[in-house]
Amino acid sequence: MGQSRRSRKSKTLSTTKSTSKTTINNELIGLTNSKHGHGKIRRVLPDMDAVVKVFCVHTEPNYSLPWQRNRQYSSFSSGFVIGGRRILTNAHSVEHYTQVKLKKRGSDTKYLATVLAIGTECDIAMLTVDGDEFWEGVSAIEFGELPALQDSVTVVGYPIGGDTISVTSGVVSRIEILSYAHGCTELLGLQIDAAINSGNSGGPTFNDKGQCIGIAFQSYSHTDAENIGYVIPTPVISHFIKDFEKNGAYTGFPLLGIKWQKMENPDLRMAVGMKHDQKGVRIKRIDPTTPESEVLKPSDIILSFDGVDIANDGTVPFRHGERIGFSYLVSKKYTGDNAVITILRDSEILIVDITLSVYQYIVPAHVQGRPPYYIISGFVFIAVSDPYLIAEYGDDMEGPVKLMEKVTHSMRRSPDEEIVLVSQVLAADINVGYEDIVDTQVIAFNGRPVRNLKSLACMVEFCTDEYLKFELEYDQIAVLRTEPAKEATDDILTTHSIPSAMSDDIKEFIS
Repeated sequence: MGQSRRSRKSKTLSTTKSTSKTTINNELIGLTNSKHGHGKIRRVLPDMDAVVKVFCVHTEPNYSLPWQRNRQYSSFSSGFVIGGRRILTNAHSVEHYTQVKLKKRGSDTKYLATVLAIGTECDIAMLTVDGDEFWEGVSAIEFGELPALQDSVTVVGYPIGGDTISVTSGVVSRIEILSYAHGCTELLGLQIDAAINSGNSGGPTFNDKGQCIGIAFQSYSHTDAENIGYVIPTPVISHFIKDFEKNGAYTGFPLLGIKWQKMENPDLRMAVGMKHDQKGVRIKRIDPTTPESEVLKPSDIILSFDGVDIANDGTVPFRHGERIGFSYLVSKKYTGDNAVITILRDSEILIVDITLSVYQYIVPAHVQGRPPYYIISGFVFIAVSDPYLIAEYGDDMEGPVKLMEKVTHSMRRSPDEEIVLVSQVLAADINVGYEDIVDTQVIAFNGRPVRNLKSLACMVEFCTDEYLKFELEYDQIAVLRTEPAKEATDDILTTHSIPSAMSDDIKEFIS
């Protein structure tokens, strides 16, 4: 219960990238009778000339063999022009990009694009194009307000099945906190019944006024469900844009570094000293590395956030007839903003002020740049990340139970703490008997705790003891004589065509 670690990537919830202020066009689509048969509703044709096709060449890291990269592949998706000579698309449309090109509607020319920012959590990326030619005859799309349930929407983009622009329509069927498959996080989202297919990623979703109310980004595929698509709404888009403009880069969405539980049971509320008219959620655990750990304590009851009362089920009022998880209030803030929290502690009401920050999980959802690694005598050490686990165990990450428990529930004890694994042992005479050690956590080295991969590499490189002793999970140990182990490393690297015993970031740290 409570704030989840992050949603896991699922086979049923998938992004829609296909692999292989501003003027409105005032032309009317048509006139439709109103609900009661009186008057007419004018539907404005969206400015589809502002919708572009995005071509990307990706070169992803090989997380299982981090000294390599995977074979490059190409994808296409959609995007659209906003003010300031900028284009928005999905983050997953340009992840691990080596080249991004854009093509305007009705054009035969592809223009090289520059990636300005990638927001992994919110699955939004911002691009631009140098030169004036691309921007000739293109006007920016205007954003609209968050739609209501049953509002009509139109999805525009370049989905699979053809080369020209495609338009599908439907209605808003749900507004709630959604699991963002690419970002592995939970933010406000729209569920619509318009078709969202591969290639629609990054395309705008319009309302009847021709205004953009969101970005298509993922769909739900299941035998019991049909025509379920998801849209990133304007509040999330606005947060991304303002964050970039304010900080000159994308910094992220703040989160509280806590685990909490619902307080729906009346006996539980009575036992913690809550009055009959008090509602809230109980803090189970707090990450000790976060600013809120200085003012909040386990067993505190959070009654309100910035003056908004929190219900016993963790929800807050949203709009008329709607409630939403209180994490929505936190995600509306920016890094460095303050928030006022009312808590109940030992039957006493306290008001505390905290500074919000982007929460760092002990197992990161994404790895920037090339993944770090360190090799000694055939032992390959890596820091655990979601991409590594996906590479090893698939999208559902059905790995060892003890490892996955840490992924889901562990909190950092220091800001730089990582879970370090022996991912594999490259077989050689020097390490005979250790070949079956796979994805096992390193607890300590020569009696000293392993805090992160860099600290382990540093301890091993400068070790002058007779033995290298690695204390592993499940009370295993691996022992090698220091000098022969270090001498054997170069031959093992040559045998497996590995260019270096360590990634560049670790090499710089040690030197």
